[in-house]
Amino acid sequence: MLLYVLFYSAALVSVVSTALVIASLNAVHALLYVILSLLASGVVFYLMGAYYAAMLQIIVHVGAIMMLFLFVIMLLNLGRRTLEQERKWLPAAAWRWPSAMAAVLLTELIFVLMQQEPAVLGHIVASKEVGIRLLGPYVLAVELASMLLLAGLVGAYHLTRQEVEK
Repeated sequence: MLLYVLFYSAALVSVVSTALVIASLNAVHALLYVILSLLASGVVFYLMGAYYAAMLQIIVHVGAIMMLFLFVIMLLNLGRRTLEQERKWLPAAAWRWPSAMAAVLLTELIFVLMQQEPAVLGHIVASKEVGIRLLGPYVLAVELASMLLLAGLVGAYHLTRQEVEK
């Protein structure tokens, strides 16, 4: 019973934070909500017994988003003036919703880790199954996604580079 409560509350956190991504006017706040949504969906995967998918969700998606955010900050070359502007834009009240939902996820994680038996609500997905699917019927989608990411990276570089005077 407790696992179902944890599952539905993690799913609710994911849905609410995704809705807040859409409703957020500030890009930094929207990014924080995206990260929270991805973490919540990682918890949902874990509770469903897809441990490998949960770790992929957290490591690849959340890690990739944070690296992309860092990459954008480095490309924009933000200075001290923007740091003061960020402080004005990000009051303490803006952290209420993300903090509350992150606390819910942390509480769920503690409850799951305190269980004596593994939290399995579904089929356990092994890394071999993921590899067979990715290199089998979904190989074209994986290759197209990698080309799309490469095109985005090259486009971002060319849009933000500054001409060097000789």
